[in-house]
Amino acid sequence: MYTKNNKQFIKKYELDIGSAYFYKNYVVTEIKEGIILNFEKAAALFQLGKEHYGNKTPFVYISNRINSYSFEPTAHYKSTDLFPNLLGFAVVTYDLLNKEVAELEQVFLNKPTQIFHTLDDAIAWVEQLIIRD
Repeated sequence: MYTKNNKQFIKKYELDIGSAYFYKNYVVTEIKEGIILNFEKAAALFQLGKEHYGNKTPFVYISNRINSYSFEPTAHYKSTDLFPNLLGFAVVTYDLLNKEVAELEQVFLNKPTQIFHTLDDAIAWVEQLIIRD
């Protein structure tokens, strides 16, 4: 994964569910093809989020959907409760089907959410959210 913003890169993790790239104020995930993601399967990702951001460092979650996968959208309710410092969700989609799925998922999110076609556009939006916080 490449972005123009690598100067804030902290660490990459390979998890059972996919890859997670932690930056100063955002995390980018690339979930593996065919995964059915739920709250329990994401536990390792949540733990890493707590290690990197705690309850105070503001951050945004970016889902870079380079693969097709599904998840239980109601799991967002549980995950947002874990992170009072989570400012929003960005979803990067590369085809119409994943864009439509992301639009449906927005109904279950109680934080600012945007859908993008490039990772760099998502990161630019994240930076705007961080500045406003």
